[in-house]
Amino acid sequence: MAQLLEAAATVFTTSGYNGASTNAIAREAGVSPGTLYQFFPNKEAIAVELGNRLTHRWRETYGAAFVHSHLELPLDRMLDAILDPLIAFNCENPAFAVLTHGSEIPGVISQEHDALHETMLTRTEELISGYLPDLPADRVTRIADTAFVVFKSGLDLVMAHNGPERQAYIAELKAVMYGYLHPLARTRPAGATAHDTDTP
Repeated sequence: MAQLLEAAATVFTTSGYNGASTNAIAREAGVSPGTLYQFFPNKEAIAVELGNRLTHRWRETYGAAFVHSHLELPLDRMLDAILDPLIAFNCENPAFAVLTHGSEIPGVISQEHDALHETMLTRTEELISGYLPDLPADRVTRIADTAFVVFKSGLDLVMAHNGPERQAYIAELKAVMYGYLHPLARTRPAGATAHDTDTP
C-alpha cells in the first residue's frame, strides 16, 4: 500500500488529479492494475487515503510549529522556527497542494482542508495575540488574516520554483513577513525580547 501511495503522490503531482489514472499509478508503482485494485477500488479511494495520511502529517507539522515557546525568540528566529517546517513539508510533499486545491478533488478531502484552514487561522491568531498582547482583538484578527494570506501566496511562489530560486523566494517571503510584523513589535510590553523592538 505504501508503494502505491508513493506512486500516486508522484502521478498526482505530475499529472494533476484529473489527469491521473489508476493505470498510471500502477505503472509508476511497478505493479499490475490488478494488484492495485486489491488495495483500492478506484482513483478517488487512493486520493482519499493519501490525503488522509498527508493531512495527519501536516497537522503534526503545524502543531509543532505553532507553539508558544517560539514567542520568546527574536522575531527573525521566530519566523524561521514557524515557517521553515511548514515550507519544508509542502516542498517535500507537493501532492498535498494538488489534493487540497481544485473543485474536482473528492469532497471528503476538501472538507478536511477547510477544517485545517480554520484551525491554522485560529492558531495564527492565538500566536499573534501572544506576541502582541496589548492589541485589541479585532486588530489581532486582521493581522492574523493578513499574515496567513501573505504566507499562502508566498508559498505558491516558493512551490513554483526549485533550487537556488526556491531558496531566494523563501528569503523574500520571510523578508515580507518580517517587514510586516516588525513595526508592530514596537507595541510589545516592556518585558519583551529587546531584539524584537530594535530597529533592524
